[in-house]
Amino acid sequence: MIWDPVRLSLQVMLVASPAVFIIGLALAVILAKRTFRGQVVLETVVMLPLVLPPTVLGYGLLRVLGSGSPLQDWFRLDILFTWQAAAIAATVAGIPLMVQAARAGVRNVDPTLEHAAANLGADRLTVLLQVTVPMAKRGIIAGTVLGTLRAFGEFGATMMVAGSIPGRTQTMPLAVYDAVQVRDFDLANTLVVIMVALSFAGLFLARRLSR
Repeated sequence: MIWDPVRLSLQVMLVASPAVFIIGLALAVILAKRTFRGQVVLETVVMLPLVLPPTVLGYGLLRVLGSGSPLQDWFRLDILFTWQAAAIAATVAGIPLMVQAARAGVRNVDPTLEHAAANLGADRLTVLLQVTVPMAKRGIIAGTVLGTLRAFGEFGATMMVAGSIPGRTQTMPLAVYDAVQVRDFDLANTLVVIMVALSFAGLFLARRLSR
């Protein structure tokens, strides 16, 4: 059914989006506001999903989530080939774009305003939430949208860790691939139109919000 991959994609995106926002913003603030040994290594690791082949990223996630991993050995969690695994793959793929845009926004905040707030008695968390984040909102909004849309369109790593099980893990990108394989171009065309429309709407809304 056409609505199963639509539902699964939205479900994965709704889980991945807050994860991309929280993890990505935390990393962006750390990388923009702190200088520490190993910072370049952390930056490189964060950006690796942008340049690694999706199959390599997916294989890495298989090692992290699969047999012999702490999730299975310590917590007895087996999430491979579930929609939750697809959400994890989508989150990992979306975080680098969030970090890039949000870090640029945080770096552009005038530090004298943050120092003024601190001198008036605000603690670090208050300065972050009431000064830094609001003033960096353009970059944060752009990063959240780009990261979420990247998660929405994730294909390669999702195929590796979740498979393409109709009704269970088959998101829209996977459904388009499978439809083309069996030459069901009507289904492929419909899914492509839906994905393009949702992506356009997300980018347009982000542009409006950041103005």
